[in-house]
Amino acid sequence: MGGDRRELGAIFGGGADRRVLGAIFAGGALGSGIRTGLVELAPTHAGSWPWTTFAVNVAGCLLLGYFVTRFQGRQPISAYRLPFLGTGFCGALTTFSTMQVELLHMLDRGELLLAAGYAAGSIVAGFVGVTLGTAAVRRARVTW
Repeated sequence: MGGDRRELGAIFGGGADRRVLGAIFAGGALGSGIRTGLVELAPTHAGSWPWTTFAVNVAGCLLLGYFVTRFQGRQPISAYRLPFLGTGFCGALTTFSTMQVELLHMLDRGELLLAAGYAAGSIVAGFVGVTLGTAAVRRARVTW
């Protein structure tokens, strides 16, 4: 029973390190600010490929692959880098919830091919981004 309380405390903030939460919050503020600025600069129009959301999500996947691989096993040198950059920054920069809403709008308008291409392209490009980000850290050649 005591273990359950600790787990619930961590989930709801009671047992969480407030400095880690602060790092996540600060990274999230930065990532969401950048995403919002990009969406304002290049809005998506009905019936067209949502390039801004697509590009932000792929870039976020690439960065997340880079950061996770780069900082893997390096803690506690700085226990706040990965929460700041990975969970906070990349989590807020990427906007997969917006991708889902865009997909629903495409389906509502009967744009089935656009929706299917966007969904498949986003998933594939996201995996490619993570792979390239990881490879950049490992200095490995990516073989397909």
